[in-house]
Parts: sequence; structure tokens; C-alpha cells
Amino acid sequence: ADMQRAILLFLCVLHLNTVSSCELFGKFDMPSLFKEGDIMIGGIFPIFKKQIVRSASTFEKEPSGVKSFRWTQVMIFAIEEINKDPALLPNISLGYRILNSCASPTNALRAALTLASRPEETEFNSSCPPTISAVIAASGSSQSLAVAGTLGPFQVPIVRYKLTFYGLSLAALVKHFGWQWIGAIQSDNDYGRNGILSFTEEVKKLGVCIAFVGTILRTYSMDKILDVVEMIRRSTVKVILAFVPEGDFYPLMKEVVKQNITGIQWIGSEAWITAARPSTPEIYQAFGGALGFVMQKMAMPKLKPFLTNINPYTDPSAAFVKDFWEIMVGCRPVLPEEHRMDKICTGNETLMNSQHAFFDVTQLRATYNVYKAVYAIAHALHQLIFCKPAGQKPVRAKIPSTVTDHLQRVNFRNEFGDDVFFDENGDPPASYDIINWQLRNGQVQHVTLGHFASAANGDFRLNIQEEKIVWRTGKRVPTSVCSNVCPVGTRKAQIKGKPTCCFDCIPCADGTIANSTADCTPCPQEYWSNERKDECIPKTTEFLRYHEPMGIALTVVSLLGASLSLVTMMVFIHYRETPVIKASNSELSCFLLFSLFLCFLCPLTFMGRPTVWTCMLRHTAFGVTFALCISCVLGKTIVVVTAFKATIPGNKVAGKFGPAQQRIIVCSCTMIQILICVLWLKFKPPFPDMVFRYSNKKIVLECNTGSEAAFYAVLGYIGILAIVCLVLAFLARKLPDNFNEAKFITFSMLIFCAVWITFIPAYISSPGKFTVAVEIFAILSSAFGLLSSIFAPKCYIILVKPEKNTKNKKFFRLCQL
Repeated sequence: ADMQRAILLFLCVLHLNTVSSCELFGKFDMPSLFKEGDIMIGGIFPIFKKQIVRSASTFEKEPSGVKSFRWTQVMIFAIEEINKDPALLPNISLGYRILNSCASPTNALRAALTLASRPEETEFNSSCPPTISAVIAASGSSQSLAVAGTLGPFQVPIVRYKLTFYGLSLAALVKHFGWQWIGAIQSDNDYGRNGILSFTEEVKKLGVCIAFVGTILRTYSMDKILDVVEMIRRSTVKVILAFVPEGDFYPLMKEVVKQNITGIQWIGSEAWITAARPSTPEIYQAFGGALGFVMQKMAMPKLKPFLTNINPYTDPSAAFVKDFWEIMVGCRPVLPEEHRMDKICTGNETLMNSQHAFFDVTQLRATYNVYKAVYAIAHALHQLIFCKPAGQKPVRAKIPSTVTDHLQRVNFRNEFGDDVFFDENGDPPASYDIINWQLRNGQVQHVTLGHFASAANGDFRLNIQEEKIVWRTGKRVPTSVCSNVCPVGTRKAQIKGKPTCCFDCIPCADGTIANSTADCTPCPQEYWSNERKDECIPKTTEFLRYHEPMGIALTVVSLLGASLSLVTMMVFIHYRETPVIKASNSELSCFLLFSLFLCFLCPLTFMGRPTVWTCMLRHTAFGVTFALCISCVLGKTIVVVTAFKATIPGNKVAGKFGPAQQRIIVCSCTMIQILICVLWLKFKPPFPDMVFRYSNKKIVLECNTGSEAAFYAVLGYIGILAIVCLVLAFLARKLPDNFNEAKFITFSMLIFCAVWITFIPAYISSPGKFTVAVEIFAILSSAFGLLSSIFAPKCYIILVKPEKNTKNKKFFRLCQL
């Protein structure tokens, strides 16, 4: 007794704000199921509508309100179990007050205000009545929002027994089957609007588009319903979500069947997917194969005896029991204070052998959730009253916590093995069954074919037996897209003014492909797109090959020049004792012919696939051989000039420029070029490179010069030697005619300089392998110019005009100095 008084005192302090509620709200005359207890729990359920089915012989399906009445009974059943449990809230009795919302926001508000008032049934003489500590009510509907808005300021927690995470589960279903173009039907109330809003927020994250949102309500005129039907008919969607209570949806369902709108895959909310009234073969014609989520079912064997013991004679004042009895047994019980003309019960009726679905406790869904809600409240109250911080004694009057705080920390496992807890948003873990409408033996069956479960960290698990689903389109999974998937080689192009799911498909640009994605992705640099734009293929490589026509021609010309150089050298060696050979300085001539032989072979290094060694060899070999060649020409030119100077009396220059000096000139001039090439190779040598700028479809393989300064230094040095030769030869052009080669050297240097002057712009502007061809052409042209200008006249005299191969004593003597 002392403990009870302490608890009552604690409850008075805890709910001080609600003491004056009687004066604030007055009293409402609302029938209720009531039982007094130390702690009161409220319940608001849509038990019975205004019109009650009076006869059990005329209905085939469960009348409206019978299922909801079972929710009230399981709440009472759970409270009685808790009151008998010595471990949970010991020495404290739970009471209840259960009211009827009639599925109406107005009545729900009235019920909430009634729960906030002092109950007329209480017999407390204390100034602190037993106030409501928590309320069990539905969720997501207008009546639920009305209850929350009324009881929220009093910090009365509301535990809902309907679905949570419903938008997430529907979005997961849509994602699983790849539907991207969805229609939606919502009821014109908070249930429909909030449900579609939650679903829309989830599917937008997945790139799903909502084609339309139709709004209906049971009180709408037929014109408004027909407008929604016409919207469905005109749309291209093949999947429609209906987030509507059964009462609001049924008129639209009948009209859809009437107008024979088939081929649509319907997704239903829990409010109609298992409802009895639309589950008929007639409605199945258009809605067969519908999918939806319902709460996980659970069997509660202990509940059946409690339900079958319901009797209006046991407690004549219990609300709703007489209406329930009339529905179940088909007669009206007459109590002492009543006088009715309806079919009167004899008093011998019983529910023990009833086969009504009301007594089937093997597949409970919302009923089981009500049971868990009651136990969650009881565990929260137990923590609030009896649990203490570590190291402290329980002092109940000083605990500042509220029931809501402890509800959020509830975590226990019930006798059915379910873990009961709430996340930071106050939502329990979602656990739904996937229902599929199937027609079996002429009856619509709600077949369970999968399961959805959420975890505390936000993850979820969706398991579906796809092979067992009956689709509206047969055995094939329906597709619902605004635009078909773009074929390979094309990309999406958004259509202005339409959702992102509606698009055109345009071909990918060159160099990009689209195979498994909706966007064109560029190929790697070394690849190019094929004609279908669905695969990247390697670009063709281009370089000057030996076996192609241009390569063959240049190779033949190169070998021809090398052969002519060797033949000329053999002629000079064979006729080395003749005057014309002696007059042209046979040693320098042989050096020059040998250097020309090497110059003619240089182009062979420019052909073929570039490698590290060929790239380093081609430019350096070209530079050194041509430096040697021009150095020899320079030596010959100096010989001619000194010979000319020697004809002047008293001039001893010729004596100072003999064979040794000639070799020094040739070697020193060549060594300068060798030094330039060595520095080039050491610090920034040429290397093989892939060039992509010439064409999108091919890769040009060429030798990058590495250092352009070194490359042009090599060319510039050769140019300087050539210009010096040209100037010196020009000064000696008036020597005696027989063996004067100054004019031939002058002509050869003019050809050489002209070739390399035109080479530079041609080299820069030529694309791809033609750059190499231009360089080879310049080498061959300048080499043939030197060979033909300097040695052709001498070979002509030796071989064709031997009679002219005679001594000019004066010049011959000077050339022998």
C-alpha cells in the first residue's frame, strides 16, 4: 500500500501539466472501453463506422470495424498479461481507456481531447486523477496527426501500430524490378499525401520519375474520379502506385474495371492490398498480380481463448461489445435497460465454435503490432520507475525523465523472439511481407512471396521469390519507362520540359562510345571508336615503312646513290694516276665519296618503326656524315683557293697548305659536329614518340628530336660550313678551265643550300610520315647534288672524253703542291 501511494504521488508530479485538463477541455460523452489502473494507457482505434452491419447472413467478407475491434481486445489482453507478470511493473496495475475514432479526423480529435480530460469513470477522491501516460494510435493519417497535435503539448507519447519506412520499402521494390516511369494515386488526405511524398523522396534518389499523381477521395464526385481514370488511360506508364485507403480507392477500381483498363502493374499500400471488399474476381480482371507490402504476420495462440470469451452479458456497460456481438451472432442482446424491436438473442449464443476470420490468430499483422506497442510502453514505464543510475538508490520522485525518453531507449525481446526497439527518429525496425494478388480456385488470394526488413543503421534487405509472382502481363516482368534504353553507340539527350526519364537517343561523337551506360565516354588516347560507337579499337599506327611504295622508292634511290658513290670511288682509285684525278686531290675526293656513301645510307635509318636506338642514330649519323662531307668539300675549296693564290709571284700560301693541313681541316670541322651530337645525346637525346595531333583515327610514330635547339644547331653548323664553301668557291671561280672545280663546288653548294633552305618550312608543315619523307628527300637531293656536280664532270672526262685528260702544266703543278 505504501508503494502504491508513492507511485501515485510520483505520477501526480510527473503529469502535473495535465491536472487542469478537466477544466480546459470539459467533458465529452464518448463511449469507451475503460478499466482503472495505477497507470493509464490510452487507445484510439477506428473501431466501428456510423453504420453497422445488422445481419451476419448477408456478408461474405469481414465487415468494416471488426478487425479494428480485435485491436482493442489485444490491447486489453496485453495489459492483463502485464498485470499478471510479477517481473514487469511489479505491484503496479495498468489501466486503459480505449476510444473510437470512426476513421474520422474530427472524431480522432475529440477522442484525444477526451483522453486529456478526467475520465468520468474514475472514483478517485484525490485531486490528481489517473492521467494517460501513453497512447496507442494509427500512423500516417489525418486522424493520427490530429491526435499528435492535441496530445503533443502534454508530452504524451503516441506509439503507432501501423507501418514505418513504407516509402523506403516501395522504393526498394521499384528499384529491384528496374521501373523508372511510375504513376501514383493518392488519397486527398494526410495519409495519401504523406505516403506519396515519402515514396517520391526515396525514388528520386534512384533516378525514378513520377509521371503523374492522381488524387481521389470517397466523397469525390464521379467526374473527378473519371478525370483520374482518363489520366491513367492516356499515360504511357505501366506501373502505378496507389497509396489510398480501401474506401477511397474502391470507386476508382470499379471504374477501371468498367472501362477495361488492363496491362497495368499495380502496387498497393497496406490500406487496400489485403482488404476484403476489392479482393474479388471482378476487380482481379484489372488488378490481378498487384504487389504490396503488409506487416509481418505472427501467430498468437493464447489470444484465441480471450477473443472467444467476449460476451455482452459479462460487462453490460462495455462499449462496442453489443455491436460486435450483433455482427458475430446475427442478433441483438437485450439488456435489462433496453427495449428493442430487432432480432433478440436468446442468451445461449456463444463464440466458441465460430469460424469467423476474427478468431484466426495464426496470421496477425496490425494486431500483433498493437500487442508489441503495449509491451513497449510497459517496459518504458518500468525503466522510468524502477531503473536507477549506477551506484545510486532509486529515488522515484527525483527522476526527471519522461515516458518518451525511455520509450526511445526500449530494447527487449518478447516471447515470440522479436526484438522491440526504436531508432533515433522513434521508428521501429521495418519488417514487411510482400503480397501478390493471385487467383486460385476462383478466389483472390493474397500470397506472400517475399520479405522486406530494415536495420538500425539504415540498411535494408529485400528478398523476393520472383519465379512465383503472377504479373499482370503474365510470367514476364513488366517494364515501365518513358523512353527505351538507348542502344549502344548512342547517348541520352534530355527532352526540354519533360522529366529526366524522358529522353532522345543521339549517336555518340567520334572518339566516344556508349556500350552499357547512358552517356558517351571518350576512348583512351591510343584508341578510337568503331563505326557503331560501341567499342574502342586501337588507332592505326603510321610511320614510313620499308615495304610501302614511298618507302620502297626512297630505299631504291638511297641504295642507288650509295652504289654510285662506290662506283665513282672505284673509278677514282683505278684512274688515280691520270691528270684529272691528281688535279682534284685524290685523297680528299675519296674522303668526300666515302662521306657521300654514308649520306646515302642515312635515309635507311629514317624508315621503319622508330626505336630508341634508331632515333638517336638517324639524326646524329645524318649530322656527322654531312659535316664530314661538307668538311671535305671545304678542304677541296681551300685547295683551289690556295692554288689560285700560288700563281701570284712571291706568294707562299700554297706551301703552307699541304695534305696534313687538309686532314686537320676535315677532322677539326667534323669533330665540332661530333661534339654537338654527343652533348645532344647526353642531355636531351631524341626518342620515339606517338603523335596524335595529325589525325583522330591514327597515331603517327616518329622520333621526337628531344632538344630542338640541338637539332637546329646540327643543321645550322652544316649550313655554316656550306656557306663558307660557297663563298670560297665563288672567289675561285675564274681559275683555268681544264681542272678548275671551283665553279662545280659553287654550283653544288648552291644546290645544297637551296635544298636545305626549302627543307625547313617543308619539314615543319608536313604531317605524319611525310615529315620523315621530306627529310629523306632533302638528304638524298643534297647528296646527289654534291655527287653529280663535283664528280660527274670528272667521270665524264675519264670515261667518255679521255683525250681531254691531259696536263695543264701550270695548274697541274700548283695542284700538286
